[in-house]
Amino acid sequence: MRILHVSDCFLPRLGGIEVQVDELARAQHTAGHDVAIATATPSGHPDPVDPVDPIVHRIVVPLPWELPIGGSLRGLLERVGPDVVHIHAGAVSPFAWRAVRQALRGRVPTVMTVHSLWGPVSEVTYRALFAGWCRSRGFVVTTVSEAAAAPIRGVVARRIPVEVVSNGIDTVTWRETPPWLPTGQVHVVAVGRLAPRKEPILLLRLLNSVRDQTPIRATVVGDGPARAAMERYARRHDMGGWLRLTGRLDRTEVREVLAAADVFLAPAARESFGLAALEARLAGVPVVAQTGSGVADFVTSGREGLLGHGFRGLSGALLRLATDHDLRDGITAHNRATEPMRCTWPAVLAAFDRCYGMAIRGSSAGPGAGTRRWSRSPSSSR
Repeated sequence: MRILHVSDCFLPRLGGIEVQVDELARAQHTAGHDVAIATATPSGHPDPVDPVDPIVHRIVVPLPWELPIGGSLRGLLERVGPDVVHIHAGAVSPFAWRAVRQALRGRVPTVMTVHSLWGPVSEVTYRALFAGWCRSRGFVVTTVSEAAAAPIRGVVARRIPVEVVSNGIDTVTWRETPPWLPTGQVHVVAVGRLAPRKEPILLLRLLNSVRDQTPIRATVVGDGPARAAMERYARRHDMGGWLRLTGRLDRTEVREVLAAADVFLAPAARESFGLAALEARLAGVPVVAQTGSGVADFVTSGREGLLGHGFRGLSGALLRLATDHDLRDGITAHNRATEPMRCTWPAVLAAFDRCYGMAIRGSSAGPGAGTRRWSRSPSSSR
């Protein structure tokens, strides 16, 4: 099957969507599909086509701060004739939204994955967009969690299919973390982009509150626009002696941090999935997260970690894990002995194959008639 993935943001920009699209495309390529990626993110090199498998077409419009608005996808769709277009959208995704419209107008079977939990502004925007999209055939929507699916189902009202397909992960990689390293004080770890929607100040407030009640140390891995505010908060509350902000680390370094972790903290209420939390869970680390967030799809309170609502619930869950050695050990043993099967690549690929089949059957166009593979000519993306 010829699959074209479309995403506003992609590598070398680093975030959950970027990593997931790259790994999904590579897993599908390995499985025998003919896969390419279209993105509005520049690579930093003059060639608009990355000469790798899967091929990456960069349809970039030069804008200040390299904003990923992108150009028209219409020419690329006409040249390559995909069997299905798989579009990846976040809270604000103008390139992806335009791609949905262009693919549906061309009667190309289309699957759109919404990777974010809608806020009030996102819901208003998507409600307007879906008013047009819902009239199209061959259109299937997926989300990464039940929490993300609920508002979409409310908007589309059964007019189009809305499926939940988990993010995928290489379970072997994260199960091969180095042996747990005892550190004395309970070590709380958080990993992710330091952006306001991840509630980084709430994270520090929780750590500070629990530190007042029991000795802990903490490591926060990641970088982003909220880092300066976090550093100011940490200085103001004299957290420097037990809190470490590492900045961005590669995956090998993250695995090493998780090897010395006792608890993983993911406090964001609007977390649509929580890939970093899943990585920690696979490494055996008990997870503390918000009730009702996407993390709840693979963390059941008392089994893979503890869930709490709001500041009081999260601080209570974190304090309990920090002080109850037997509970931590029991959850760690469970996490190391089990796998969240819905998140393995074979399960994710099979689920998307079903969604692609639904889109193709629903489209009057049917699958593409051509047999040629993606063009490697640099001119194909200009």
